[in-house]
Amino acid sequence: MAKLNLKIIYRFLGIIAILNGIFMFIAFPFSVYHNEPEKAGIINAGIITVFIGLLLYFFNKPDSTNIQKKEGFLIVTLGWLTLSFTGMLPYLLSGAIPNFVDALFETVSGYSTTGSSILTDIESMPKGILFWRSATHWIGGMGIIVLTIAILPLLGIGGMQLFKAEAPGPSADKLHPRITDTAKRLYLIYVVLTFAEFLLLKIAGMGWFDAINHAMATVSTGGFSTKNASLAYYNHLPFVQYIVIIFMLVAGTNFILTYFALKGKFKKVFESEEFRYYLFGILGVTALIASLIFFFQDPNLETSIGHPKVFGEAEYAIRHAFFQVTSVVTTTGFVTADFTMWSFFATGIFFALFFTGGSAGSTSGGVKVVRHIVMLKNSFLEFKKALHPNAIIPVRFDGKSVHQNIVFNVISFFIIYMLIFVVSSVILTFFDLDFVSALGASASSLGNIGPAIGSVSPVDNFAHLSNSAKIFCAFLMLIGRLELFTVLILFTPFFWRKN
Repeated sequence: MAKLNLKIIYRFLGIIAILNGIFMFIAFPFSVYHNEPEKAGIINAGIITVFIGLLLYFFNKPDSTNIQKKEGFLIVTLGWLTLSFTGMLPYLLSGAIPNFVDALFETVSGYSTTGSSILTDIESMPKGILFWRSATHWIGGMGIIVLTIAILPLLGIGGMQLFKAEAPGPSADKLHPRITDTAKRLYLIYVVLTFAEFLLLKIAGMGWFDAINHAMATVSTGGFSTKNASLAYYNHLPFVQYIVIIFMLVAGTNFILTYFALKGKFKKVFESEEFRYYLFGILGVTALIASLIFFFQDPNLETSIGHPKVFGEAEYAIRHAFFQVTSVVTTTGFVTADFTMWSFFATGIFFALFFTGGSAGSTSGGVKVVRHIVMLKNSFLEFKKALHPNAIIPVRFDGKSVHQNIVFNVISFFIIYMLIFVVSSVILTFFDLDFVSALGASASSLGNIGPAIGSVSPVDNFAHLSNSAKIFCAFLMLIGRLELFTVLILFTPFFWRKN
């Protein structure tokens, strides 16, 4: 293997820092409009970040602009670290989150679209900081790397290796033969969805500032809210919650299918096996949870939600069940109710949903539905092979046979994922979390979900964790967002060998 092209890596990190700093400048007017003293910290953070980016970019002119696999993995992982360590500057310099570990946790949670928080009074935070907090979701949702690919023609650099490392799923489907055009189309869809949700939320009764923040958090499947009660604050406005449900469903769908839907090719959407499992799986679990709420409703449910029923008990049960199931499956993490109060059975169902995830090629985290489909089909085939040991029966997905290497990759991913979850849960108990909370924090962080169970339930947050536990959870968020292999491969000795 050829020597690492360090200059191309540094140059990409410079581009990422510059773009990150520009987004900080966008947060500045919100702080100015509300005459907040924190505006100086935001603008200074932007200036520092852009300056760092310019230094990295202009002092690292590579001899070759070719990106190999090793450079691709390093750029994606180091790029996310660059985002995290520069993205925490607005919190630190403004004094909004003065503690380094807390600022790092909140920042990584934002970029990884996890939505876990250490803030105990969100509504008291400056508006400029709240916008920046939501912007970290929006940046991380599709991936700053994809945005970088979209402008690569201006820089004379090819980026196929980056797209493979960044694509949020087991395969990197393309809308167009040229990767840069693919990135542009993906971001156009991303922007259109964000703007559409913003308008609909505003029409439904949400204030303009809350609408733009919740739109960014929904389309990125992030979950940061501007309200202490999250979307439970809007329980008196059911249409707000239905709008968010729809956009969470869309955000958790493969963006390739969203592209086809926008072009009117709905047949292609429903031909997708993953989409059918994803959609009907959510509807099926919603029906089960709604039944639990309707027939075995916890007497504390209404007080835990904080608002009276609006349309009736059936609608009430269906809406909150649909919202929470969609929120967890898509790993968005918004909350309209504390699902841990609905019954132990309901809590168990939601905990199982922590390990599903949305569709491959979406902004959601988790294992992804397609991997579960492949594993289940392969498991059933093993029964057939036990009866017919000489038969060659391939796993079929969307009517096509899946190469055995892909099946092995999916199984390996799931085994490593569950191993990390188990080990991480044990480690978190060492950091003084009780066992149930450790399970919840581990599953939530690794799956980029947000609310969990135990002391990190939907009505609690991660503020009470020790600094060590917060840093560890931030690490889990990062490797979960980048699908394990992209980060973990850097810890293998053969990655660093020259041949």
